[in-house]
Amino acid sequence: MGEPQYLTYPSLPLAQSVFSLASPYTSTQTKQTSLQTLQDGIRENHMAPLYAYLAHPQHGKLNPGGESGSAMMSPVLSRQNTLPGQNAAANMPGPEHMLRRTTSIGAPSMVGVLGGKTDTSVELPWDEQLYEQLKAENEKELAAIQKEEDDAVESAGETEIQNARGKRAEYYARIGDKEKAIAEFEKLIEKTGILGTKIDIVLAIIRIGMFFDDKLLVKKSVDRALVLVESGGDWDRRNRLKSYQGLHLLTIRAYALAAPLLLDSLSTFTSTELCPYSSLVVYATLAGAVSLPRRDFKSKVVDAPEIRAIFGSDADRMTALSGSVSAGTDADPAEADVDMGDATSTTPKPTAVNLTTLASGSADAEAQAKAEPTIDFRPLATMINSLYTGTYNTFFTSLATVETNFLSTDRYLYEHRTYYVREMRLRAYSQLLQSYRIVGLDSMAKSFGVSVEWLDRDMAVFIAGGRLGCVIDRVRGVIETRRGEEKEGQFRDVMRVGDGLISKVQKYGQVVRLRGSER
Repeated sequence: MGEPQYLTYPSLPLAQSVFSLASPYTSTQTKQTSLQTLQDGIRENHMAPLYAYLAHPQHGKLNPGGESGSAMMSPVLSRQNTLPGQNAAANMPGPEHMLRRTTSIGAPSMVGVLGGKTDTSVELPWDEQLYEQLKAENEKELAAIQKEEDDAVESAGETEIQNARGKRAEYYARIGDKEKAIAEFEKLIEKTGILGTKIDIVLAIIRIGMFFDDKLLVKKSVDRALVLVESGGDWDRRNRLKSYQGLHLLTIRAYALAAPLLLDSLSTFTSTELCPYSSLVVYATLAGAVSLPRRDFKSKVVDAPEIRAIFGSDADRMTALSGSVSAGTDADPAEADVDMGDATSTTPKPTAVNLTTLASGSADAEAQAKAEPTIDFRPLATMINSLYTGTYNTFFTSLATVETNFLSTDRYLYEHRTYYVREMRLRAYSQLLQSYRIVGLDSMAKSFGVSVEWLDRDMAVFIAGGRLGCVIDRVRGVIETRRGEEKEGQFRDVMRVGDGLISKVQKYGQVVRLRGSER
């Protein structure tokens, strides 16, 4: 089907710079760096539409009055995602229902996830003269593309005409004109009959939606791409779409659906236009930590060679490069604790982890290595290891650091940071209580490094919502765990079926003995 097209624009790192500039949780130094990156990108790519979209004195999104609509809250689901005793995967709402969980769904905007709480301590200044210069450059470039298309219509074939139209669509994506870019890509997809090109165009539209944080557009385009890929897409585009879909599900808080897709993408990742590889590792780790059952969490996250190669020591990296089993393909489906539905991977199982693409050997690999951001992964590595080993004091400390360093500074993670931290606390409580019938309240508080009063208040919310099967007895100073009604019902069913099976075996044995005595 040919090499993928339309991968360069829009530049998603530029959207992260916009978020960092407006976020109240980023440092002044980070804001200054983001401002410089944003200004350089606007000048270099002649981004007049994006400049007006962000900094215009009347309607600029980075102005206090320009983002008033995004502060409106859409309906949010209850904290109780599953009823007590019900299977989490079976009770999981679909992606369409999960879109309601995002506060920015009603007003798509590059800073919509901030809920109107933008920080203007470092501003993107408005320069009318610069804006007119950028507009003139846009008009000049568009006129040249139009001339190329007209010449192609007169003296060339359909391929040259489509190339000129593709340049126009990509140019609108480059300068940040969302509506015109989508319109041109839609015209382009109607005129092309090549399946691979259609998939590339839809992937470009997905990135435009991600750039402007239009989750409805992304959801619609992901579904559209899935249909195209299933109709005969090649392996590379199928693999790329897996990363796109996983990242989209992450942004709408569908962690259980996002985790297998993101983890499966680690060993064969090529979608560097979407995010750096190290960012994908962070997203996959966070999604897996909050959603996977303990057995899969161990094999696919804690011991995954791709993750250990990023989080671990030099020895871990060498182990990963030696051909260890991939995080996304080593689990035995018969041993899975939860049903992942349609998230089964179609990626061929690699014989070795594809981490060599981050090393050397080609110009693309070297450019990719240079593009990787400098990230301190130690808090995240400590969080997943301490959760698995039950070192809860360290887990709480590292979870707080992860919230500060990762969840609050990433545009894809920011909106659900409070929910994520709450669910991770619940996971730790459930893991500890699962092994005991009665736990001392003071002892548990010491294990987590918090006061008894704080632990009591925090657990009370989960208990009242039916998320924790236990009761707190403050008089005796203990926590008593209780089996859910569903588990008790399952236990009774097992006993009943077991008794019936034993009776049948006994009757069969008697028949065999009788027939043996006749002989």
